[in-house]
Amino acid sequence: MRYWLMKSEPSDVSIDDLAAMPEQSVPWYGVRNYQARNFMRDQMRVGDPVLFYHSSCAEPGIAGLAVVSKLAYPDETQFDPANKYYDPKASPERPRWFNVDVKLVKKTRLVNIRELRSHPELANMRILQKGNRLSITPVDPAEYAFILSRL
Repeated sequence: MRYWLMKSEPSDVSIDDLAAMPEQSVPWYGVRNYQARNFMRDQMRVGDPVLFYHSSCAEPGIAGLAVVSKLAYPDETQFDPANKYYDPKASPERPRWFNVDVKLVKKTRLVNIRELRSHPELANMRILQKGNRLSITPVDPAEYAFILSRL
């Protein structure tokens, strides 16, 4: 089992949106970074715990817990010319982009970036590293357990 932090812009899909979705599950679509894609495609497994992180908003931070509920499959948005995630180099025969589904475990209090930075136990967490812009990052099991103990 691996642990993950997955960023979502609340204006696109928030933790509250996820809670309101059928079966409280959502495809993690629109990832257009090869390293993040590879995490989903090659490493994520059903049951892997996820820290659901709100990004690009007034108060970024961990907003809830989720779990990977479906293995990677082609991201349908890459094939739709009307979609902002369209990729003209992708085809159903040769997809370039993949997503997993995640399912809500629970909404939590918001653990904002300042609070994350205040704990020396989280100093090596990828989201806290200078220049990190990945939307999906692995989380060390000890970091995950520490965060859970603070929720």
